[in-house]
Amino acid sequence: MSVNMNVYIITLCVIMVALLMAVRNYLNIKRPKKHTTTEEDAMYALSKIIREGAKTFMKTEYGTIIPIAVFGAVLFSLFVEKTSGLTFLLGTCMSSAAVFLGMYGAVYANYRVARRAFKSESVGRTVWTALKGGSISGLAVQAFGMLGIVLIYILQYELFKSTNPVGHGFITNFTCDANVIRCTTYGLGCSIIAMFNRVAGGEFTKSADISADMLNKLRHDFPEDDPRIPNVIADFIGDNVNDIAGNCSDLLESFVATLVASSLIANIVYAQNGATFAELYNLTCLFPVIVATIGLVGCVIGIGVAMLRKENMGNNPAGELNLVTYISAGVAVIGSLIATYVMFSGKELYPAFKAGWISPWLPVLLGILSGVLIGRITEIYTSTDYPFVKALAEISPEGAAFLVTLGDALGYRSCLLPIITIGGSMLISYATCGLYGIAIAALGMLSFVGATVSIDAFGPIADNAGGIAEACHLDPKVRIITDQLDATGNTTAAIGKGFAIGSAAYATISLIYSYSGNFGNGFSMDLANPYVAVGGIFGAGLVAYFMAILMRDTIKNAHDLSDAGNKQLDANPGILTNEVKPDYNAIIQIGTTNAIRKMVIPSLIAVLVPIPCFLLGFEFVGGMLFGATVLAIVGAIFMGNSGGAFDNAKKYIEEGRLEGYPKHSDAHKTAVIGDTTGDTRKDVVGVSLDIFIKMMSTVANTLAPVFYAMRSI
Repeated sequence: MSVNMNVYIITLCVIMVALLMAVRNYLNIKRPKKHTTTEEDAMYALSKIIREGAKTFMKTEYGTIIPIAVFGAVLFSLFVEKTSGLTFLLGTCMSSAAVFLGMYGAVYANYRVARRAFKSESVGRTVWTALKGGSISGLAVQAFGMLGIVLIYILQYELFKSTNPVGHGFITNFTCDANVIRCTTYGLGCSIIAMFNRVAGGEFTKSADISADMLNKLRHDFPEDDPRIPNVIADFIGDNVNDIAGNCSDLLESFVATLVASSLIANIVYAQNGATFAELYNLTCLFPVIVATIGLVGCVIGIGVAMLRKENMGNNPAGELNLVTYISAGVAVIGSLIATYVMFSGKELYPAFKAGWISPWLPVLLGILSGVLIGRITEIYTSTDYPFVKALAEISPEGAAFLVTLGDALGYRSCLLPIITIGGSMLISYATCGLYGIAIAALGMLSFVGATVSIDAFGPIADNAGGIAEACHLDPKVRIITDQLDATGNTTAAIGKGFAIGSAAYATISLIYSYSGNFGNGFSMDLANPYVAVGGIFGAGLVAYFMAILMRDTIKNAHDLSDAGNKQLDANPGILTNEVKPDYNAIIQIGTTNAIRKMVIPSLIAVLVPIPCFLLGFEFVGGMLFGATVLAIVGAIFMGNSGGAFDNAKKYIEEGRLEGYPKHSDAHKTAVIGDTTGDTRKDVVGVSLDIFIKMMSTVANTLAPVFYAMRSI
């Protein structure tokens, strides 16, 4: 049995352990509990409405996704490579499996967290329950993402017994490297699910959130999450279909993109250095899988330690979550160092490996450190504990114009340090390990993505639990516990977005280099080439257009939902006096229908636009990818941080920390306007941009060999 096969078997065993842990936590969270109070009955009934609404949304969404995925798979097999349709579908299936397991875990966990806060009145016990619910998402994301890529490696290297097979479609004879195409189409399958979930889920949740805020806080002066407003339940559902399902597919796609980029760059390095490095080529292809496996082991250990601390968790949610991160990251750093020594020590190395055997490990370390640093920078600009958000809250009494302008300035200012961090890390990785180092740095950042997603999912679960507590009129001390968890979750969510943006930058740059290296033979990517320059300008314009579509559609949907909610309240005065229950399903159906209908065009832009652009040449497409990447990275950071700052400035006032301006004051209403402005930015546009650029780059890598072959006809 080959060394590769031994590694793959070990990896599969680790994946199975992670999935078993996720399923065990899911079954534990789902297991019904005996109700002894009317409050528990009320919480369970409300959570059931949320659960059924989320299921309805996903069922409707996948009614659109499945035909598109099958159609795309048929096209790939007919015209690109015979098995590429299957690998494309494999990507959609792995991503969907993580999405459904994570989201269903979350819609059961929200009730369990609210119940735990109600029954135990303990912050530590409630943190434990929320983290268990979040761990279902995290473990599923990393395990399913790795499972698909490992199955592809086993098939192509162990069954097909070829390291560089020539492939072609059932209809066309355009030759391509089948191994490369299988990897890129697998990544593209994950990207399709991520884009659809992020766009549709984002538009649904933010239109529901914005409309609920408008009705609750601006038109009726109701408390937040007041169940008399029918849009509130749609907002609860949106937390699950976007912040859980969308986030799962987003970070799974980022994780897979780094694995694919590492494989593609390994092919380029091998081609540049000749067949004398055949053994090293095999090791560079295997190294990303080993790093990811070690990272998954770290996640299992980190989450496992937290689960064992059930009775010993304290009243510091952030500290408990940080412990999971530190353990997972520590295992990834130390384990990958040992693996690097075992694999590369004493071997003849590529000239680009300037630091000897330790060269591949240094980018892994840089990726992890830069991810942590970006998260820290994000926290400084978006947390209520730092002066930037406080300044936003303090200017709220001056009016919306002052607030929005200062928030925009904060968002743009927050871009520079993350970009310096990403750029500096890339340059050092390149100087240490060549192009391969850039790809490996991205993998390092996401090597323990299971822990990152687990902690990120903690936030929306706590938010939903707090909403259930408020809607069911529980004792205020229950809401104090869930609000403490929610505040911590806001910070972890912002940090998760930073990881997604940073890893997208690494992965997309790697994919662009892969594009120019594998398919750029005879083509210049020099910016002095007008086709490259014009392509760059077009790519930036395309990103701006993509952002505009998402903003417009979300606000239109929010307007429709706000009107629908108002009509219910006007037509049924008994709703406001709690004599009549609102028609929640009507609001859910409007939001779902609008979001699904409007997701298709922006989701398909990234897939379809590169195709006609190939008619203008490989240089134009390369420039387009680069221009889109530059603007998307800046745009994603700006959108995420300004939106997060607006959100927390509102919370700062709601917590009573702005003296003289309580809830329902004019300053609070201004802050709500800022929050609703930021909602679309951080949870729809910003989170979709990193998927957009990775998808375009993956499409370009997949279709380039076909157009290259057509050129020679």
